[in-house]
Amino acid sequence: MRKNLFVLTVILLFVLVGCSQQETLTKEADNNSNHLGGIASDLDIPSKESILKEGYPTNKNGQTYGPDMGGLNSGELGVPDLILAQGENGIIGYAKKVELEGPKPKTPEEALKLNNLPPRAVPLYAFDGETIIGKFWIGKENR
Repeated sequence: MRKNLFVLTVILLFVLVGCSQQETLTKEADNNSNHLGGIASDLDIPSKESILKEGYPTNKNGQTYGPDMGGLNSGELGVPDLILAQGENGIIGYAKKVELEGPKPKTPEEALKLNNLPPRAVPLYAFDGETIIGKFWIGKENR
C-alpha cells in the first residue's frame, strides 16, 4: 500500500509540474499571440474559446493541436496530440504528446531513478507536426 501511494505521489508531482508549465504557456500564447516573432505565420494557436466550442483543430496529418487546457476539459477533449510549448530561445511551437511522456515507472525504485534522469530534448514542431522549429527540454530550464 505504501509503495502504491509513493508511486501515485510521484506521478501526481509530474502531472502538477507539467500542468503549471502548460498553464503559463497557454496564458502567454493567449496574451502574446501577435508577438511570436518570425514564426507567427507558421504557427496556428487556437484560442481556449474555440477549443471549448469546436474541439481541438486537426492538422493535415490528423493530429490535434493546441494548448493542454488541464482541468478545463478533462474527460471531454483530452490532451491534444501536439501540445503548445515554449522551447529554447523563447521559440513557441508544439511538442508531440508521445515524445513528452517518456518512460513510465512500474515500481517505486524505478520512479526514484526517473527523478534523476538527465535532461532530454524533444523536437518542437510547427502545427503541421512535421516541420521542426526548435527544441523543448524536459528536466532543464528552457532559455
